[in-house]
Amino acid sequence: MKSFHFLVLLSLALAFSFASAFDPSPLQDFCVAIPEPKNAVFVNGKFCKNPNLTVAEDFFFPGLNVPGNTGNRVGSNVTLVNVDKLFGLNTLGISLARLDFAPNGGLNPPHTHPRATEILVVVEGTLYVGFVTSNPNRLFTKVLYPGDVFVFPIGLIHFQFNIAKTNAVAFAGLSSQNPGVITIANAIFGPNPPINPDVLAKAFQLNNDEVVKLQKLFANAKTTI
Repeated sequence: MKSFHFLVLLSLALAFSFASAFDPSPLQDFCVAIPEPKNAVFVNGKFCKNPNLTVAEDFFFPGLNVPGNTGNRVGSNVTLVNVDKLFGLNTLGISLARLDFAPNGGLNPPHTHPRATEILVVVEGTLYVGFVTSNPNRLFTKVLYPGDVFVFPIGLIHFQFNIAKTNAVAFAGLSSQNPGVITIANAIFGPNPPINPDVLAKAFQLNNDEVVKLQKLFANAKTTI
């Protein structure tokens, strides 16, 4: 019995040692990403540029002072700076985004980041923000003004909504070089190939015609960060 308990504890210790909610810590000062070499084996991240060839531009990204175009049906725009745009982020476990919202209801729709916690600061305007916990679902919301900060835990559904008559701007830090995004409405009604309408009709208590209409609406929708 003691041997069994020891094996259980050992297994749990090993499991926790390999489990991590964030990107792994780097083993060197930096690892500037480069395009994947031909015939290379896939790795969880990017291949590293020779450190001797690294330059300051590898750690630089311009343009977050420029407002994003909010002329779309949700009235928002997200400019994401992740490892695909700033190669120096590779292995550093962080990325950044600028969020622009149109007046009177600009919305960053409910979505999740499967690989990152998000911390958001409002620099202009007024945002109604919130997130929903895992089952049993509980909603946490707050109205944010310039200078206010709010955090969205990793993997939870969250949103930002402009409730003012003026533009709103926020910046978000994310705890992954590649946080990923799952926009809920797009993922449910707009995947390719589409989910069987019978499944969605049952799940959302709709009729099939309503489901098909929503699927057509979201088939070509643009996702957020």
